Formats: sequence, structure tokens, C-alpha cells
Amino acid sequence: MKRGLGHRVRELRVTLWTLIVPPSVWAAHFLFCYLWVAVSCAKTGGFERFPIAFVIGTLGALAIIAASGAIAWAQAKTPGDPPPHDEGTDIDRTRFLAKSTLLLAALSFVGVLFTAAPALMLTDCR
Repeated sequence: MKRGLGHRVRELRVTLWTLIVPPSVWAAHFLFCYLWVAVSCAKTGGFERFPIAFVIGTLGALAIIAASGAIAWAQAKTPGDPPPHDEGTDIDRTRFLAKSTLLLAALSFVGVLFTAAPALMLTDCR
């Protein structure tokens, strides 16, 4: 019997490792942007008119961050006790990590867009 993607996502566990995926991808994209600009300026003295590798790297980073956010969104919808959470149950911890991951994914998504914007708009290395 085939299970849907939503069911598979709900089965995934959100941990501290999944919490650091979005900011790590953002940091890797940031490093990629600066290295790409440095190499482009050193080789040609300017940027290509439409940098295919840069766009693919940016779209890849955005896709990973969006997937992480989608998993966190599904995990945050796990039913549990309403607030206040006086006892730390496994469901409460999962929902807390999921909401934290979701917020970090949103911040990282915007960060990747802001990191990519100057490289896409500028055409001179001066």
C-alpha cells in the first residue's frame, strides 16, 4: 500500500540536527556566493550576464531550506496538550523543535535571497 508524502513527512523526527540544517545551508550559500564573486572577478574582471551556476546554487539552497521548513511545518502540527506546558513530554519537545526549525528555515530562506540579490544585480567588480 502506498503512503502519501504527507504521511512520510509526519513520520520523520525533528531533532537538533534538523534544527541546524537551514542556517548551515545559508552559511554554505554565503560562502559559495563570495567564492563565486572572487573567482569571477579574478578571471574576467566582471560577472557573466546571467550566471547559471550561481542561480542553480541559489535555487538548490532555497529548495533544501524549503524542504526543511515543510518537514518542520508538518511536525509542528502534531496534536498535543495545549499550553502551558508544565511537563516536558516527547510531543511537546518535538513541537518546540519543529517550530524552532520552521522559524530558522524562514530566516534562512530570506537570508539566502538577500545574499543572492547583490550578485544578481551587480555587473562590475569595482
